[in-house]
Amino acid sequence: MEINVIAGSIEAVEDELIVVNLFEGVERPGGATAAVDQALGGAIGDAVAGGDFKGKKGEAAVFYARGALPARRVLVVGLGPQDKFGLNAVRDAAAAAAKKARALGVGSFSSVVHGAGAGGLTPQAAAQAVVEGTILGLYRYQELKNEPPDRPDPERLTLVQLDAATLPAVEAGARAGGIVADAVCLARDLANRPANYATPEELAEVALDIAGEFETMCCQVLDEEDADELGMGAFLGVAQGSDEPAVFIVLEHNAGRDDLETVVLVGKGITFDSGGISLKPVESMDRMRSDMAGGAAVLATMLAVAQLDLPLHVVGLVPATENLPSGRAFKPGDVLTALNGKTIEIISTDAEGRLVLADALAYSARFEPEAVVDLATLTGACVTALGRGVAAGVFSNDDGLLARLQAASQTSGERIWPLPLYDDYMDKIESLTADMTNSGGREGGVGSSAIFLKQFVGDYPWAHLDIAGMSFEERPDSPKRPAYLQKGGTGFGVRLLVQLLCDWVAAG
Repeated sequence: MEINVIAGSIEAVEDELIVVNLFEGVERPGGATAAVDQALGGAIGDAVAGGDFKGKKGEAAVFYARGALPARRVLVVGLGPQDKFGLNAVRDAAAAAAKKARALGVGSFSSVVHGAGAGGLTPQAAAQAVVEGTILGLYRYQELKNEPPDRPDPERLTLVQLDAATLPAVEAGARAGGIVADAVCLARDLANRPANYATPEELAEVALDIAGEFETMCCQVLDEEDADELGMGAFLGVAQGSDEPAVFIVLEHNAGRDDLETVVLVGKGITFDSGGISLKPVESMDRMRSDMAGGAAVLATMLAVAQLDLPLHVVGLVPATENLPSGRAFKPGDVLTALNGKTIEIISTDAEGRLVLADALAYSARFEPEAVVDLATLTGACVTALGRGVAAGVFSNDDGLLARLQAASQTSGERIWPLPLYDDYMDKIESLTADMTNSGGREGGVGSSAIFLKQFVGDYPWAHLDIAGMSFEERPDSPKRPAYLQKGGTGFGVRLLVQLLCDWVAAG
């Protein structure tokens, strides 16, 4: 999508559609909306007074200018209550506007920068949120469909800012918003892509393509022989049941720069999870193609990091494999030895994600990082605890890193909730034959999975994000569901991680 930024008054813009806004409960439009309303002879105010438009979140009303304005149509979007307004409300309003523009068959539209005026947001942050919401709201997975959609997407968005002095900030925000949203769309594509298309080797090709596009980026793809030489017994134990070759992806931004701080991102890359010998129920097993959503988020974040050219040494690690039953598959009762030498008794082969993460977390130590963050669709227990589509669970061994993630969550709108990393959970994974088991059972399952991962964490600040309830959207359309989310892969974690890294740079 082409994104333009201009200075001027929205009511003076000539376009197929212009977009303004209104807070819920406001009886008389103000600002740019008031100027447009005046040109329309009070039509917007009449709609508000008559109760036809209330400014609620997700609400949108179309007015035809009939020559009163250079634009043909006016779209007013609701921002919701002003006391609950923030960047996520901007994303939501922008997504609602973009969807309405597509439904109207509009090829080009212009919008005010929602929140940059009475909303109290900085022009840069508001512009970024508008562009993110627009692109994410228009997302559709079309790769494998022969028939094009009924309505094509708008090709151009123009942001109109009244204060010319803030134009550089709006331009910077719009650019960042486009980069971040496109990265989220990549993560969504990867999670939506069927497992026979998004194989481990195909994920490696995505990583190699990213590395080939940017001079600051390099990629190493370790095959099963490489992993065996390193001693990645946990990762290879999961992989041995599949005919698809497993790969361990290492993608680095600013590799070799010893003058920069290092942050490692680890993403679970199970491209299909049948549960292995501990076979899952057939219902919704097709959704297990998205069990690599954490790995997809890491690859997409690395793309954004390169485009933003952040002055950090960022490493993305994705252990990628399928988990399938076969005559060669690992079994309950087997013992695997991880990269750090610790032994693991297998209780359930369906608790495979923590096994591949174990070797990746141990591998992270070689980079001597300032922080390591892993993302994984790890446990149904986290969905039970926090709900689907509500928040991801976060565990951390470092209060400073947790605070950074919470701040990034507030800005990005990708919610996380801290959960305890108590040593008591070690009792749940006690083993008679090995250092630990890979499953502690249903009770406290989210905590025992996190304490398991901690056994492979080196001497570095670490946070684990269980994104099982956030990676795939299945709820029906409703005002409660953000307008920028579509059914299918959500790309959760990309905006959070990019914001974390941008804040890291800003903090110096």
